Amino acid sequence: MKELLILSGKGGTGKTTLAAAFIHLAQARTYADCDVDAPNLHLIAGHKGQPRLQPFYGLPKAQIDPLLCTACDLCRQHCRFGAIQEGESYSVNPFLCEGCAVCDLVCPAGAVTLVPAVSGDRMLYKEGGTVFSTARLRMGNGMSGLLVSEVKKVMRQEAVDGTFAILDGSPGIGCPVIASLSAVHMVLVVAEPSVAGISDMERIVDTAMKLGVRIAVCVNKYDTNPAMSQAIEDFCQKEGLAFMGRIPYDPEVMRAVNQGLSIAEVDCPAGRAAREVYGRTMEEFLEEENGGQG
Repeated sequence: MKELLILSGKGGTGKTTLAAAFIHLAQARTYADCDVDAPNLHLIAGHKGQPRLQPFYGLPKAQIDPLLCTACDLCRQHCRFGAIQEGESYSVNPFLCEGCAVCDLVCPAGAVTLVPAVSGDRMLYKEGGTVFSTARLRMGNGMSGLLVSEVKKVMRQEAVDGTFAILDGSPGIGCPVIASLSAVHMVLVVAEPSVAGISDMERIVDTAMKLGVRIAVCVNKYDTNPAMSQAIEDFCQKEGLAFMGRIPYDPEVMRAVNQGLSIAEVDCPAGRAAREVYGRTMEEFLEEENGGQG
């Protein structure tokens, strides 16, 4: 399956808005939201039914049996995360526990056990001939990279159309982004014309390059800072990156999102520009698929 991933390097650039437009324009039958810390593609993906839920088990959590605990305090002394709490009996704060098992190792009474803990929820929408895989990490839990990998695994297993998929990634360059980049065929970076936007774009481009992923770039809300937009385009030319175009700031985008629509479904300046970016991106994507330079 050929996979197109849409990333941004930072939050608020319009990455998910553009991903939803691409899904609509491509009439994609297989897609995923890999932003497991704050998934929101489902808000404009158009699914009416309830998803199929599956628990995601991340790191185990420690538990202390008060009947076996001798209050020797060794677990609390050795816990580097401050998860062991004193009281009438010793207990573990699950939001602070990292599942490292040091408390289990040092406990002379065998009062500590590591138990499986649900860290998030995987969600699969499968209706109308489409497959949409997503997930939500629960508050205070880690293992976001592993959960992203699970989202992609389920998408591939359940795919109705095994030829092409669109993935909406996470902001930043951390574990969920690296997991999102793994084994994809091309990434479209949505850049914001600001100092922070350029800096974060450069970081995500550098990360994708190190992972050997083909890269394309577009600028969203380009007219809010034309000079910065030109700097992004110059950067792409200097680095030999495919530049897919510019999308203007458009109040109609927010109105469309509030109605649960993608901008590709609305006749507005941003929607028309998104169609052009989509066309160029798919040309670049198909060139890569057919053995173009990469």
